Amino acid sequence: MKSILITNAAIVNEGQIRSGDVLIKRGKIEAVGGDLGGRPVDLVIEGAGKTLLPGLIDDQVHFREPGYTHKGDIRTESRAAVAGGTTSFMEMPNTNPQTVTNSLLEAKFQRAAETSLANYSFYLGATNDNIEEIKRVDPVN
Repeated sequence: MKSILITNAAIVNEGQIRSGDVLIKRGKIEAVGGDLGGRPVDLVIEGAGKTLLPGLIDDQVHFREPGYTHKGDIRTESRAAVAGGTTSFMEMPNTNPQTVTNSLLEAKFQRAAETSLANYSFYLGATNDNIEEIKRVDPVN
């Protein structure tokens, strides 16, 4: 994978905008700073007049998998998200069947591990009938 240096961009981070460079190696940001030039890289991108944003998080998406994949699925919708700068999503449980059990939730995580192009998480739907399922959710994962 190529190393990339983006120079002289307006970098938005933690509520501030600063002019600077971003060094990317092996697909990961390695350094952000005022002047990172002079390092050997495969590609230099001039960022003057451009703005770099951190990856965006969309916390309410409706990808419709399973059940409504004719409208969209995790692969196609995550591809669209990444193309627009969204690097993470959290999908709502209104699929068919609805994601209201831990086994259905785990199946979504497994499907996303195989097909998603972005970071992901999923909501477990709350109903009057699945209180015990909700109690068993692992809050860390």
